[in-house]
Amino acid sequence: MNILITSVGVRTKLVGYFKNHFDKVVATDCSHLAPALYSAHKYHLVPHMASPDYLQVIKEVCLKENINGILSLIDPEQRFLAEKKEVFEEIGVTVIGSSKEVCDLCFDKWKMYNFLKENNFKTAKSYIDLSSFMEDYLNNNISFPVFIKPITGSGSVGAQKISDLNFLELLFNSQEGLIIQSYIEGQEYSVDVYRDTNSNEVVSIFTKKKISMRAGESDKAVSFKDEKLFSLIKDLVDKLGASGPIDIDIFDADDELYILEVNPRFGGSYPHAYECGENFPQMILENLRGNVLSPKIGTYENDIYMLKHYDIKIIN
Repeated sequence: MNILITSVGVRTKLVGYFKNHFDKVVATDCSHLAPALYSAHKYHLVPHMASPDYLQVIKEVCLKENINGILSLIDPEQRFLAEKKEVFEEIGVTVIGSSKEVCDLCFDKWKMYNFLKENNFKTAKSYIDLSSFMEDYLNNNISFPVFIKPITGSGSVGAQKISDLNFLELLFNSQEGLIIQSYIEGQEYSVDVYRDTNSNEVVSIFTKKKISMRAGESDKAVSFKDEKLFSLIKDLVDKLGASGPIDIDIFDADDELYILEVNPRFGGSYPHAYECGENFPQMILENLRGNVLSPKIGTYENDIYMLKHYDIKIIN
């Protein structure tokens, strides 16, 4: 079985994990300085995803390398692949991951907010217009600090904590496409989930407490297990209809669980889960073979720490 991983960026560890299970791992990126390219069995430099030639180039890579499955490590491209699912199926390639509709929902924070509210999940109170926020603020239904971030985006790009009304108004009036969210103070959890692409059943959930963050990803974390959290995650993923690897951020504040983000792709701290036995590449391989996986929830150990550190790659 051969797999193509697109927009690999710096995810060298993840590419290495796939090499442990697939006959051939092929990586693509639009930059020759993406370190993870050089961790794959083979790599191809491709145009930027916005290029009109992008789809044709990726199809050519798939045919040349006899690819069986394809996935992306970034949100916009995962949505693009989902949208072109039938195009890839015509050449015998399976797009791994959630549908275009699920990708759209997860990428738009306002749509996700409304989905969570409609399905009775707790989440941060959110606003996309200043007048609604001001009405609640004057009625003491929300207070500072708050978070402001782009409605569509990932990796915490553009997200900032705001403690002053004047600054909030300045930012909101000078930029388009922003969302205001209530600030939730508590323990943040990161969750890696795998939902079987053949049976549509959640078969793996790995939860960890974030200790520190860097560039929107967990920098240090520790594994733990909680049946209440497992139940919440399974309910969320089933109602959402996501598929394959999923990354979720949750806050625990005063024993209440608040869902903040859902990303239908591999999370940046997934290596923690893999090293604790939650083997998503093997699960993907089995699904590509047409097999159905047996659920194994909470079989990993508590108190296993993940500590990210610097490494380098030298290329010529």
